Amino acid sequence: MAPLKIRKIGNSLGVILPAEVIERFNFRENDVLHLTEGKEGLHLSPYDPEFEEWAEAYRITEQKHRNVLRELAK
Repeated sequence: MAPLKIRKIGNSLGVILPAEVIERFNFRENDVLHLTEGKEGLHLSPYDPEFEEWAEAYRITEQKHRNVLRELAK
């Protein structure tokens, strides 16, 4: 993939994603992307990292307290 150039967009800076990236990942106008920092650099993703943490915490809780959750659902 070709390098992306940082450009001035209004009062901000931004990058323009190539059409092939937009098509490959099925991005649409007004989609929300999340920027996170990792060991290998920046990561841009449509998945909310905070939701991932919440979902993992729920999976752990659900396993430990399956019977209690089943009763509460009644």
